Amino acid sequence: MTHDVTAPKIVAVHLNYRSRAEQRGRIPAHPSYFFKPASSLGETGGTIERPLGTELLAFEGEIALIIGTDVRRVSPDEGWAAVSGVTAANDFGLYDFRAADKGSNVRSKGGDGYTPLGPHVIAADRVDPAAIRVRTWVNGKLVQDDTSAGLLFPFGQIVADLSQMMTLHAGDIILTGTPAGSSVVAPGDTVEVEVDAPTAAGAPSSGRLSTRVVEGTTAFTDAGEKPKATDAQREAAWGSREAAGLTRDETFELTPDLRTKLDATAVATLSAALRKLGHVDIFIEGVKASRTGTKMYGLARTLRFIPFRPDLFASHGGGYNAQKQAFDSVQPGEVLVMEARGEPATGTVGDVLALRAQVRGAAGIVTDGGIRDFAEVASFEIPTFSQGAHPSVLGRRHVPWATDITIACGGAAVQPGDLIVGDDDGVIVIPPAVAHEVIDAAYEQERRDGWTAEQVANGERIEGLFPMNDEWKERYQAWLSQQ
Repeated sequence: MTHDVTAPKIVAVHLNYRSRAEQRGRIPAHPSYFFKPASSLGETGGTIERPLGTELLAFEGEIALIIGTDVRRVSPDEGWAAVSGVTAANDFGLYDFRAADKGSNVRSKGGDGYTPLGPHVIAADRVDPAAIRVRTWVNGKLVQDDTSAGLLFPFGQIVADLSQMMTLHAGDIILTGTPAGSSVVAPGDTVEVEVDAPTAAGAPSSGRLSTRVVEGTTAFTDAGEKPKATDAQREAAWGSREAAGLTRDETFELTPDLRTKLDATAVATLSAALRKLGHVDIFIEGVKASRTGTKMYGLARTLRFIPFRPDLFASHGGGYNAQKQAFDSVQPGEVLVMEARGEPATGTVGDVLALRAQVRGAAGIVTDGGIRDFAEVASFEIPTFSQGAHPSVLGRRHVPWATDITIACGGAAVQPGDLIVGDDDGVIVIPPAVAHEVIDAAYEQERRDGWTAEQVANGERIEGLFPMNDEWKERYQAWLSQQ
């Protein structure tokens, strides 16, 4: 199959198979996209280079749509009618460049040969768009096997959605997402992808699209940010922590170095670093510090309240209940995080329990409910975050139910061992797997912003300085080398 490297557009869907979405732990409400350059196109029997010094080259077997006629603002039915053919595609990606791309996928997905297609095109009018199969083999072993019946967003919807904002031209290529099973390949491996329609007349097939992985020989220069593999990227590239060789029982530890960096880093800056890694629902919404100037960080210890019910309160609310157990067992440096269903008209902790946590050496208390004895609790050394004051005692809205489980606090998922950080801006949750990367990136951003603010205070103009152009970057690097 021959492709015109001047093809107007190659558009790829981020996440579109239910099997892949469930593997990733998130199901998008709408499709989202990225572009790949025409220079990334390749053919069957070709090679793909894993650049020197990288490790996370991943394959993604996909069904590629070929647009047959120019379309703009079409319906889903008209969208599928605009497709002239389908074929096999392999949407290769280099996860070592994911952080450097800041979400654009330009370098991670845009390398030469990173979009092989073919070898044959199946006419779209020969197949049912909901009954097209895609399979992938690595070194002869079947690793992906799914059909378009498992799509979150059908082909016609994708074409219709894209056509709302741009004209799709004849020859444009749309990569429609990959199912579960995508993983990492190494030099010497051969990846094959086939798209077919086994229930259609004649069972048409694209044939097997074969690509061999080779090792690059040229090192990256200092012209731009260099690739870097992190544990978070390893987990994403391999498909799971186990497949990446990362054990789930790893214990994240707040080392003195990390504590020093957290002391100098704001929650707002940490949240920006998390967002760059795709973590956006990490805010414990609605909670504020009991006193201004509060800084808190530590590993999560969790307590869950459930809605009040007389019989359940009778069995779980009295005696040495889960609430008392949590405050009696919280360890030094831990933050006790409570799920109170975002109900402010409750008192989920009072002065005695807060004092017990302080004596135990806890690093803080966070509840998405209320605090009773608020003024006294606020005067304690232990940082507290809540929805505010409320005088009610236990038993009005809640039953203390369980400790040390995954909870939802202020709309954020919190697991025991997560890193909890709070200041006057609020409280965020940092998964341990990305904590080192997030803290390092945020700390560096704080240093850069502090230096920038110093230049502004000295009378420098914002233009070219914020964000920095090449000249200011050189001056900043020179200053940094002297520190």
